[in-house]
Amino acid sequence: MAQEFKIKGLSSLDLKNGEKREVEVEGIEGGKVLLARVGGTTHAMSSNCTHYGAPLKLGVLTPEGRLTCAWHGACFNVGTGDVEDAPALDPLAKFEVYEKSGAVYIKGEEATIKASRRNPNVKCAAQGQEKVVVVGGGSGAIGAIQALREQGFKGDITMISKEPNLPIDRTKLSKALIADKSKVEWRSQEWFDSASVATISDEVKSVDFKSKTVSTQSGKSYPYTKLVLASGGTPKALPLPGFKDLSNVFLLRTIPDVQAILGAVGEKKGKNVVIIGSSFIGMEVANALSSDNTVSVVGMESTPLEKVMGSEVGKIFQKLVSKSGVKFYMGASVDSAKPSEDDKSKVGSVALKDGTSLPADLVVLGVGVKPATEYLEETGIQLEKDGSVKTNESFEVEGQPGVYAIGDIATYPYHGPGGNGSLTRIEHWNVAQNAGRSVAASIAKPNVAPKPFIPIFWSAMGSQLRYCGNTPNGWDDLVLQGQPDEAKFAAFYGKGETVVAVASMQMDPVMSQSAELMRRDKMPSLSELRKGKSVLDVGLPSEVKI
Repeated sequence: MAQEFKIKGLSSLDLKNGEKREVEVEGIEGGKVLLARVGGTTHAMSSNCTHYGAPLKLGVLTPEGRLTCAWHGACFNVGTGDVEDAPALDPLAKFEVYEKSGAVYIKGEEATIKASRRNPNVKCAAQGQEKVVVVGGGSGAIGAIQALREQGFKGDITMISKEPNLPIDRTKLSKALIADKSKVEWRSQEWFDSASVATISDEVKSVDFKSKTVSTQSGKSYPYTKLVLASGGTPKALPLPGFKDLSNVFLLRTIPDVQAILGAVGEKKGKNVVIIGSSFIGMEVANALSSDNTVSVVGMESTPLEKVMGSEVGKIFQKLVSKSGVKFYMGASVDSAKPSEDDKSKVGSVALKDGTSLPADLVVLGVGVKPATEYLEETGIQLEKDGSVKTNESFEVEGQPGVYAIGDIATYPYHGPGGNGSLTRIEHWNVAQNAGRSVAASIAKPNVAPKPFIPIFWSAMGSQLRYCGNTPNGWDDLVLQGQPDEAKFAAFYGKGETVVAVASMQMDPVMSQSAELMRRDKMPSLSELRKGKSVLDVGLPSEVKI
């Protein structure tokens, strides 16, 4: 039952428009709420982001009342507490706030104040003729399913996933190598049951778009009125001698993959680990395994992530991860995997084409992901060259009304800075979940235009990387602000004078502010940034331009 609680040290609601302030709640140990004033009204809400718990006082508040977390771009509506953008799933709790007798009070339940969140309203008894089938069980799937129920969809929902678990926070697999599904599953089976969502553990074999049915490997068939294809990606293997034949060579996508890697490392650790690939997965796994193991990273570029981030920023990442003892072999080409002398069935070393031999008790491959769309190859859909599915701005599949593709398998028109509608495929957790939310809105409210979002990504490589934007047409210039030598920087990637992407470390909330500026077409030019202009000094207009 709601109670009245006094705010410590506050005699009046004296916030200015656009101001936010974290305050303590008297009578609740550790109890805090965030006050934010928008449009002449002061709101009281949960003080921490419901994704990973970041203090929202560090975030970005817009004139129309969007509150964006500084860490990973989760966004909330301060008027309702509802989630606006991924990766948060739980909304913020809202509290009545008022002045009384020279003090400020809020009204709410103690447990809710402590939890710093509220549960989304998804309880539903399915009814009617509408049937949504979701293929896949990742970020896009959970984003679509939850948003469908939140937005009032009452029809049947069926999720078909081949993974041996419910939707998980997949980002924690490579960044922290968490193998316990109970620590990474977003929602329990009881949650899905309460939302009248059927969770099917099976693999989709094919789709008949004429009869509107999905067939699985077990021989079952599921009819649909709307179909959401969210089957994700498949890690690429290395088609070189030894990598297919020898054991202890691992890909990383699922919890069983993590379990297998940790099993090969063993409790005593002290293993020689070779990671092939110096992009995000490879760098994150190297960082996660560097404690008590000898880790080597092999990459074809001159620096890690050079293609995406450039060599200047790539050197920063390499220096950070090297501090953990990781050795890098850059500009290198792999020749083969060689068997162990003790056990010919297991890998023992990795041979590079320059003659270098790297001892290896286990190998982790991080050489890219391909769209998991094999089940669509004989369905009549024209797949793109990379195996992805082309969609429009609403993520609806070309020529297939009521069929949507999201996440790793979707190639869609990008309208962010420098995009100009260019077709792009983005393998980001946030993009998949936001696309799922967008599709849910299209299904639940067909006349609503898709809500634009800026892609956001994060990584853990000795320090936390934040990234927003996208470069479908490349970038040709870079401005670095901050102290790059100390891994404290903001990198602005430009196509001409237009900033198309921003990466930052230890410079919060630069990334979140940049993402909001991008939505409004108000990012400073590259020349302005080169002269020292800070994005944090640029005001945010209400109007969204993308």
